[in-house]
Amino acid sequence: MSAAVAGVLFDKDGTLFDFAATWEAWAEAFLLRVCTGDRARAQAIGAEIGFDLGARRFHPGSIVIAGTPGEIAAALGPHLPGLSQDGIVALLNEEAARAPQREAVPLAPFLDRLRAAGLRLGVATNDAEAPALAHLDHAGVRDRFDFVAGFDSGHGAKPGPGPLLAFARAVGLAPDRVVMVGDSAHDLVAGRAAGMRTVGVLTGMAGPEVLAPLADAVLPDIGHLPGWLGL
Repeated sequence: MSAAVAGVLFDKDGTLFDFAATWEAWAEAFLLRVCTGDRARAQAIGAEIGFDLGARRFHPGSIVIAGTPGEIAAALGPHLPGLSQDGIVALLNEEAARAPQREAVPLAPFLDRLRAAGLRLGVATNDAEAPALAHLDHAGVRDRFDFVAGFDSGHGAKPGPGPLLAFARAVGLAPDRVVMVGDSAHDLVAGRAAGMRTVGVLTGMAGPEVLAPLADAVLPDIGHLPGWLGL
């Protein structure tokens, strides 16, 4: 891989952390909370966001996979008439901050290897900033990143290029010297729109047939990234 690469920007869910292991537990906890334990109602409402409560599994097209909390709240709103849009977002973020995180690979040594090679690192997620920081804190790796942005950090959300370009500005790099790494089409479309190189990983819900047309490479997980970069 070209030595011109000087920065790596990661998606969070499905990239740094295994998507299913994290967000299936979150979805179950959130739905049972807003439905006060009524599993039948929780099952019906879960279907509106592409989650099968009985099977504890997301549909590949679920809005949760790449959507923002605001978009998820909009889908849930008609089915939760007792809650405002802002109220739903607050509950989504509260449960997200509590969600158990399973690292896709041991993150501390992985990130230390990239930093030792002189790479600037960032996170751009469609999750909110506060739970994103909580997840990185819980993993003990927040200090490895030069930049962390959520959908509510003022740069917009993916698939728009705003948060990606904000990272490039923050670390003083031209976009073509940055690699965007993600598990969804949203991540890779954003990367292409920002003028970055793009790498897909298979620790989310999308398969290689979805990611390959938008990626310079598709890897099993982020642990294969140093090899692709030639480190």
